[in-house]
Amino acid sequence: MKFVKSICIVVCSALVLSSCGSWNNLAKGSVIGAAGGAAGGAAIGALIGKLTGNTGAGAAIGAAVGTAVGAGTGALIGKRMDNAAEAAAMVENATVQTITDANNLTAVKVTFDSGVLFATNKHSLNKSAKDNLAEFAKVLMEYSDADVVIYGHTDSTGSDAINDPLSVKRAVAVSEYLLSKGVAEKQIKSVEGFGSKQPVADNATAEGRAENRRVEIYMYASAEMIDAANNGTLE
Repeated sequence: MKFVKSICIVVCSALVLSSCGSWNNLAKGSVIGAAGGAAGGAAIGALIGKLTGNTGAGAAIGAAVGTAVGAGTGALIGKRMDNAAEAAAMVENATVQTITDANNLTAVKVTFDSGVLFATNKHSLNKSAKDNLAEFAKVLMEYSDADVVIYGHTDSTGSDAINDPLSVKRAVAVSEYLLSKGVAEKQIKSVEGFGSKQPVADNATAEGRAENRRVEIYMYASAEMIDAANNGTLE
């Protein structure tokens, strides 16, 4: 398993602070929460996405709250997501990063290499993949107040006619298996495939193509989690 701390960047009144990589998410959540709400989230999420090899995803995920999220709320959610990231990092073959969602709140990105999950050009999960995902399902159930999206990706080998449906089928296979292990259907908000359209590495190399073949699972604060944090009842 891997746990990669992403770089935290907060933009406020034209001041860019890019030296906070050593902060934990409790500290980052306080600053991010104070910086604004959904209005500024997309810009900051997209910016951090570029730094984490995940362009645009930070802007795309996040509960639809429509109001500014305060510093105290951001701090509580940051602490909870710290704990979720640590739990996810214990899952074998999972690479874990923290990112920022559309509400400027800490979220968790978990990546599984498709080569670990599936045989070449297949979408049936192998046994070790099921073992890994069964452990990850326990994390999702422990943090059931986090919403989840699942994205499938391929490398650029082959045509879109092959890669696009394959990426969808792989994302669906992961979703269905997590549901079979007890994850609530309402927790998984979106299951999508992007084919080869969102590479995180150079498709010209074997190593890069291997990185691009992946399934990403995002955990982010649900509206219920945000409400609990606003009320001071989030643990």
